Amino acid sequence: MRPRTPLALAVAALLVLLGPPLLTSGSGEATGTQIPGLQFMVPNSPGGGYDITARTAAKNIEDEDLNNNVEVYNLDGAGGTVGLTALINDRGNEKLAMSMGLGVVGAQRTNDTDSRLSQTTPIARLTEEPDIVVVPKNSKYKTFNQLLKDWKARPGKMPVGGGSSPGGPDHLAPMLMAREAGITPKDVNYVPFDGGGELLASILGGKVAFGVSGVGEYLDQIKSGDLRVLAVTSPKPHPGLDAPTLKETGLDVEFTNWRGIVAPPGLSDADRDRLIKLFDRLHDSAAWRESLKKNGWTDAYMTGAKFGDFLDAQDKRVVSVLKELDL
Repeated sequence: MRPRTPLALAVAALLVLLGPPLLTSGSGEATGTQIPGLQFMVPNSPGGGYDITARTAAKNIEDEDLNNNVEVYNLDGAGGTVGLTALINDRGNEKLAMSMGLGVVGAQRTNDTDSRLSQTTPIARLTEEPDIVVVPKNSKYKTFNQLLKDWKARPGKMPVGGGSSPGGPDHLAPMLMAREAGITPKDVNYVPFDGGGELLASILGGKVAFGVSGVGEYLDQIKSGDLRVLAVTSPKPHPGLDAPTLKETGLDVEFTNWRGIVAPPGLSDADRDRLIKLFDRLHDSAAWRESLKKNGWTDAYMTGAKFGDFLDAQDKRVVSVLKELDL
């Protein structure tokens, strides 16, 4: 056997000291975010805001080596409360998280369910975005005020499509618009769909007079020219959209939607903190910053107990608005 050179001995000694292969600084093992078998549940149909958020987050998590093989699946029904009930019943499952938002807050109040977000483990609020008023490219309406004139004249004859149950953002936004325009909210013909994906087909097919949905859900159709945006519900014009705010059209209405993540009840502190840490790392990543920009989302990051307090406040707000609108 040939004697080892001093260089070979030095390399061998270094390998012993290093032990297992070096981990990259972004890897799940290095940051303590690795959760084998992690699943994201989407409580509405593919193509909606919760679905896009969950799949974007999962891809960014994998791209940044924060966790491997994040599975995303859909469990739709009843405005998100079918998924909410399943989440609550999966008590103690540290490998499950659910994408959700204001729509689930409303659905838990307007659907026949005993399931409440207060029973879940709050993890993180991720994004905010305005709603948009959209029509298909062949619509006769070129401006929001043209649409509003006909809507005021015959509200019951102009179905409004939204990707959330009553009490959700796509329902509350047109109801607030109607009230401000002098339309009795109860006279509005609101047609709910289980997510923006289902709503899109009805907008493009002319089944509804106009649709209300989150801006991030329809950016591709807006860019392709298949959808025309007539107004946005944000206080300021939205970057990249050639559309006025509702205030600029004469309606004193501002409205913002948001999306976040909750987990089953009964998690240990360590399991809850590991999930929060995973989203902390995601939030700080370059991939997520690029996704915010691409989807027209505003960073609205908030975690743990603060997010829990926010959910409680949102629940009270939805109940108050529904009562105020006599709905």
